[in-house]
Amino acid sequence: MKFSRILSLCCLLAFGTAHAAGVAKPNIDAIKEKLTKIAGLKVMSMQDTPIKGLYLAMTDRGVFYINSDGTKLINGSMFDLSNGFKNLTETAMGKPRIAALKKFEPEMLVYKAKNEKHVVTVFTDITCGYCRKLHKEMQQYNDEGITIRYLAFPRAGANSSVAKEMQSIWCSKDPLKAMDDAKAGNDVSNKVCDAKIAEQYQLGQSFGINGTPAIILEDGTLIPGYQPPARLLQTIENH
Repeated sequence: MKFSRILSLCCLLAFGTAHAAGVAKPNIDAIKEKLTKIAGLKVMSMQDTPIKGLYLAMTDRGVFYINSDGTKLINGSMFDLSNGFKNLTETAMGKPRIAALKKFEPEMLVYKAKNEKHVVTVFTDITCGYCRKLHKEMQQYNDEGITIRYLAFPRAGANSSVAKEMQSIWCSKDPLKAMDDAKAGNDVSNKVCDAKIAEQYQLGQSFGINGTPAIILEDGTLIPGYQPPARLLQTIENH
């Protein structure tokens, strides 16, 4: 575990001990306004956590924890040491991610398995080496019964040249073929339409994604990085 994660965990434990009782009900609207004005974060939802007086805020730049009066902000994951080191942050994010993905289903490029058993959503970048490796093995994922749905996550940002190339893919007459070509390193004809690439990128940021490929399982769990077909199937089944 990275030091920052350990530090965040320690801060949470200390916070929970110091504020175990007597915490006032938070003014959610005031907290949202403060996070926007001071931290530049757009808050999409807030929910309780197992630590009294500490709340989880889902924002356009990932998950943060904030106390009831909106004066302390923590960035990191919360773990349950009494339950096999369970990542409580991932568990809490599952349902919000699923709900958010539902709205983007019309924008997804879908490589459907013939005998579909599972469906995963992959945030991808056409310049990412491991994204290309995953795409090259698409038939193997499909053979395992895994349908792959793509959303765009141009790592250089929503206004980058890569984002414009990905827009051309989504705007192509045959987007799947255009994606095949791009992942093979071939040029894609310039196309313009309302492909919502920026919105897809922002959705990934709100999920806490900062690299590709990033795989969202059916329960909303985020799996960062590439997994070969057989291992991904095992990961899915373990969830």
